[in-house]
Amino acid sequence: LTGDIVFDGVSFAYQEKRPVLQKVSFTAKAGETVAILGSTCSGKSTMMHLLQRLYEPTGGTITIGGHPLSKIEKKHLRSRVGLVLQEPFLYSKTIRENVAIARKEATDEEIHDAASVAQADAFIRESEKGYETLVGERGVTLSGGQKQRIAIARTLMKQNDILIFDDSLSAVDTQTDAAIRKALTQKRKGVTTFIISHRVTTLAEADRILVLDQGRIVQQGTHAELIEKPGLYQRIYQIQSAVEDELCRETA
Repeated sequence: LTGDIVFDGVSFAYQEKRPVLQKVSFTAKAGETVAILGSTCSGKSTMMHLLQRLYEPTGGTITIGGHPLSKIEKKHLRSRVGLVLQEPFLYSKTIRENVAIARKEATDEEIHDAASVAQADAFIRESEKGYETLVGERGVTLSGGQKQRIAIARTLMKQNDILIFDDSLSAVDTQTDAAIRKALTQKRKGVTTFIISHRVTTLAEADRILVLDQGRIVQQGTHAELIEKPGLYQRIYQIQSAVEDELCRETA
């Protein structure tokens, strides 16, 4: 699944006459990072659900490397797609077992490497029993950011051709966010990555940014291009920049 991903006029509706996506078209070139911005219910997560064949489009086509997605076996597709959700599920097991759950034969070195990329290694080692620390049911003993980082490490243990971060960096601070993205870029060359986020600093370094509104792509381009164009992306960038400037003045 290492070829270009093409959405061509893709539409989808959970209920008849209530479209969630309307004729969405874009190309994610192999190895690119594509960021997606949009309001609640704009269709961001639905696009990623279609990419995993959790649902089938009601119109248009999706291809990977020229092959129709509908012809790719679901089991194979999902084995090569890594997904990290905003609210990841952790098991009542040790941190080590949670990270290695998809590859139980993984070595300590491989586990520590994945945790390092996810910026989780340091806090894990500082935990009561390090990687053997027990995680409470659904991860209740960890903060939101710590759960997200362990979930990222767990996903990286798989051999992924495609990575999807569905608002899964929202609970980490901007510095950790940047460190994770930098490490991913270095460690996962050639992996096509989708990042859904409301944080412009998370989106800014993507090769391509898609702006969704009511199920349609209303803007696409690089960060530098979009901040110069009137529209949703420019407005959010200006609001977040103003808030950041105000916080800097307050702490100065």
